[in-house]
Amino acid sequence: QVQLVESGGGLVQAGGSLRLSCAASGRTFSMSAMGWFRQAPGQGREFVAAISRSAGNTDYSDSVKGRFTISRDNAKNTVYLQMNSLKREDTAVYYCAGLTGPIMTFAAEYAYKYWGQGTQVTVSS
Repeated sequence: QVQLVESGGGLVQAGGSLRLSCAASGRTFSMSAMGWFRQAPGQGREFVAAISRSAGNTDYSDSVKGRFTISRDNAKNTVYLQMNSLKREDTAVYYCAGLTGPIMTFAAEYAYKYWGQGTQVTVSS
C-alpha cells in the first residue's frame, strides 16, 4: 500500500503563487508516476499535471500549462506542484495521486490507484 499526504494549500490572491507538496510513504517503488488532480465545487475531478518516476516525462492540462510546474524529489518521496499566476478558476481541492504499472496515460483518473485526502486552494480576486 501507498499513503499520500498533501500539504501547502491555502488562501491566495489572484496573481499569487503557492507550492503544493505530496509526501508518499509505503510501497512507493510500486508507483510509476504521480499526478495532481483538482475538483472545484459542483464539478468533477480534473487532471492538472503528472510526472513519471524518473521525472523524464511530464504532462499538463491546457488550463495550467505555462503557469504550473510539477517536480519531484525521489530521495524525499515527495512531488511538488508550483502554481504561479493563480486565477480564481484555480480554486479547488487539489489531490495527489499515484499511478502503478505501465504508463498508458497521465490524464485519466482511472489510471491512478492511490489518492491523497486533498488540500484546499482558494484564489481570491
